[in-house]
Amino acid sequence: VLYSAFNLAPLLGLALVGVFLGSTLACPSRCECSAQSRSVVCHRKRLPSIPEGIPIETRILDLSKNRIQAINPDDFAAYPHIEELDLSGNIIAYVEPGAFNMLYSLHALSLKSNRIKLLSLGVFTSLSNLTTLDISDNKIVILVDYMFQDLHNLKTLEVGDNELVYISHRAFNGLLALESLTLERCNLTAVPTDALSHLHNLVSLHMRYLNIGTLHPYSFKKLFRLRHLEIDSWPALASLPANALHGLNLTTLSITNTNLSAFPYQALRHMPYLTHLNLSHCRVRTVEGGLLQDLVRLRELRLAGAQLHSVEPYAFQGLRWLRLLDVSHNRLETLERGVFQAPEGLEVLQINGNPLVCDCRLMWLLQKRQAVSFGEEQPECSTPEGNRGRPFREFKETLLSYYVTCTKPKIRENRTQLVSVEEGQWAQLSCSADGTPRPTISWVTPRRRHLTSRNQGRVMVHNNGSLDIKAVEVQDGGVYVCVASNTAGNDTMMVSLAVKSLGSLYANRTQYSVDPNSTTANSTNLPNTTFGLDLKTILVSTAMGCFAFLGVVLFCFLLLFVWSRGKGKHKNNIDVEYVPRAGGAEGTEQSSAGRRFNVKMI
Repeated sequence: VLYSAFNLAPLLGLALVGVFLGSTLACPSRCECSAQSRSVVCHRKRLPSIPEGIPIETRILDLSKNRIQAINPDDFAAYPHIEELDLSGNIIAYVEPGAFNMLYSLHALSLKSNRIKLLSLGVFTSLSNLTTLDISDNKIVILVDYMFQDLHNLKTLEVGDNELVYISHRAFNGLLALESLTLERCNLTAVPTDALSHLHNLVSLHMRYLNIGTLHPYSFKKLFRLRHLEIDSWPALASLPANALHGLNLTTLSITNTNLSAFPYQALRHMPYLTHLNLSHCRVRTVEGGLLQDLVRLRELRLAGAQLHSVEPYAFQGLRWLRLLDVSHNRLETLERGVFQAPEGLEVLQINGNPLVCDCRLMWLLQKRQAVSFGEEQPECSTPEGNRGRPFREFKETLLSYYVTCTKPKIRENRTQLVSVEEGQWAQLSCSADGTPRPTISWVTPRRRHLTSRNQGRVMVHNNGSLDIKAVEVQDGGVYVCVASNTAGNDTMMVSLAVKSLGSLYANRTQYSVDPNSTTANSTNLPNTTFGLDLKTILVSTAMGCFAFLGVVLFCFLLLFVWSRGKGKHKNNIDVEYVPRAGGAEGTEQSSAGRRFNVKMI
């Protein structure tokens, strides 16, 4: 018996080796197999279905770019070791529930670029180890409740390029470990706030090419661990409400290719941990001063192609750690040193593609051009004429003061002006100045209020320097000061505004009222409609007031006189006897006689 056993052992070993080698060497026709990586690649082989002969121990199966039309429950039942399955680029229209039930080891599944319209409940049952799922570029219209509820370990989900119109509130329920989600190129018209609120561990959210025009308050609520938010190619998005991003604690925010017309200062105020901000390719015209100081950790700011006209002084106040600034391909004429909190810490400044005026405002940058990187493309001067088209690197250090100059502003026709308007009319105060760089015009009101071109409403400063006051009021009168300023200095001019009150005008105009029904009424006989308070009017008014006062006083005296002479004759004389107090011997004798005196009443 022992002899037989020893003889059978080698035979059994050879049989097992033969089975193993047979399974390893087996490979479907027209496919490529690798025993080392245990992979089967059937890419672009025009297969109409799952091929036969796939080794049982296969871990990587690539069936992309074929003609597979459906996935049935028995197609992968014999391959429990598959870890990566690629079914992208087929014509799959339907996936039966339970089709992947036996793929317990599956980590990555791609159903990208097929014709799937609906993924029913149960399609992803038993895929508890799946970490990556791509169902993008299909024809899916709706994500139903609990469709991903068994994917407890899923970390990355791609749901782009579909015909999505609605995501159910509980569609993402069960995705407890999801870290990255991509929603792009679909028909969503609003952020699926309720559906996203189930993704408590989401770290990155990418929303691209969507027709969403409004971000409602608290659009991303309960996403406590979200760190990276990308909003790209939302052409209908024109504004960002102050609390649209409330509750987020982001480090990276990208809002690009939108219709934003103003820098979203208020929406960013509560993000002290933000390090990267990208607002490129929008319609932001100005970065105002002192409104970004809450972004204390910001390191990179990108505003490329954003139609920027100006970056105001102190615009980056508080941004001590700013290392990269991209303002390329805008309409900037300059970028002054005063916009930065710490210009010496700047490492990369991309400012190419702007109509730069190379004057003294850019002297600091020309002096720093060896210490800062301008990226792949060097910035060039647009003006003055002698420096047009000259890259920064060609300026010689010793001739900078010759090439780069400034001239102090000079106001044209600088003399005190007097402007007179009636109450309720429109007043315009003009002021223009010459200088290099072009001076900025501001106004100081009689009440010391400083007005710039940013002020809107009833009082507004235009880009040409003129000050408009709509519906002028009496209290608007006074002396206004025009201030023209640039880097080289400033110049001032005073304009006096006189406002004529409607009350006095009405009093004068009533003297010339004409009956509209009268046939003799002729508009040419009416005097000028503009009247003022002259000396004659004041004297007449004073005289009439005095006459009225004197008449009243005389009338009162007349009444008193008549009353005193009225009925019941009154005694005009009264005798009064006065007995003085005893004060001595002599006083005692005189007191007995007493004293009398007479009082007359009027």
